[in-house]
Amino acid sequence: MTNEELVPHLFRAEHSKIVAVLCRVFGFEHIEIAEDIASETFAAAIETWPYKGVPPNPTAWLYTVAKNKAKNHLQRNQLFAGKISSELTKHHQEFEDALDISEQNITDSQLQMLFAVCNPVIPSEGQVGLALRILCGFGIDEVATAFLTNKATIEKRLYRAKEKLRQHQVAIEFPPDKEIDNRLGAVLTTLYLLFSEGYYSENKDNVIREELCLEAMRLTQLLLANPQTNRPEVNALFALMCFQASRFKARKNDNGETVLYGDQDESLWNYHLIEQGMKYLREASHGDRLSTYHLEASIAYWNTIKADTHEKWENILQLYNQLLQIKYSPIAALNRTFALSKANGKEIAIIEVEKLQLTDNQFYFALLGELYAGIDDQKAIENFGKALKLAKTKTDKHTIQRKIDTIAAKA
Repeated sequence: MTNEELVPHLFRAEHSKIVAVLCRVFGFEHIEIAEDIASETFAAAIETWPYKGVPPNPTAWLYTVAKNKAKNHLQRNQLFAGKISSELTKHHQEFEDALDISEQNITDSQLQMLFAVCNPVIPSEGQVGLALRILCGFGIDEVATAFLTNKATIEKRLYRAKEKLRQHQVAIEFPPDKEIDNRLGAVLTTLYLLFSEGYYSENKDNVIREELCLEAMRLTQLLLANPQTNRPEVNALFALMCFQASRFKARKNDNGETVLYGDQDESLWNYHLIEQGMKYLREASHGDRLSTYHLEASIAYWNTIKADTHEKWENILQLYNQLLQIKYSPIAALNRTFALSKANGKEIAIIEVEKLQLTDNQFYFALLGELYAGIDDQKAIENFGKALKLAKTKTDKHTIQRKIDTIAAKA
């Protein structure tokens, strides 16, 4: 990894950890100070490393600088120090302990921060957006993309969420058992969105942003390692992530372009991750609560079986039927109609797809193009052309254009 690539990589991996630890000391009402100190730490790396060289342990260097900057800030700003921790500033060792940058303290801080921002005093969209921004390192544009809205809306939503948490003096601590159920749903939604943004990113030209997926998996594993949060739905979400991550290498070609599921080289699949997914899906079967993560993980499991059998697609179709009954989404409805085409034929699926009328969605037209191919090639080309106009990334545009060229060549 080059110097130019190292700092952005470390920023994504470590910035949110530094913020979480500092917030645990300063309190949520001073989160902007924690974020400023973390950002100043990375600015120092950008200024120093090109001239003095990258330190042997760059992560440890960042943590040391962040810790020193936090202590300097308290020494310079006595008013701030008096407000947040007069006792800590009097007792040096207690302050040193509070700014502990050990792996265990980082883990504890991140879990506590995750549950603090996923607090029912703010709306669920505010909870998820704030967690993505603070704890997962999303930029404002990335949060806006995750919610399919604009930057200004997200900025207002995050501001209101922060103010609510300040007004209610929400502590950064792990919630009691009775509160976990109220907050775990928003926590899992956050991790699901983080993984989804990495698995298919609309605001980048990369097919997969693996670092986002791996961060989502790491945070989910923190929940699994804690007896209070090791619940069936957490196991189901992690199983889903394992199944999806198992196809990373097969989902893009040497040019970085998308390789569709039917064209993937099965030998590139990670069968260790598939086995892990099966293990956690079995763990998720305990209890009597069926979540969307159970159903999506089960669908992802069937997609690890490459054989194009009626049994496979019928099972996937029925799972989508259940999923849509629990929680409707346009993408799930589109995916269901693809399964319907594989199980019962393209003609029936075309009728069902056109009922959806998702005319502002590139995947709607891409699916219609796929379904019309071989039945009415002219309609297939027309629909792929509409999908091409709506496509946001280079990889999507290249994939759709190849489809158009292939059908046109046959015609």
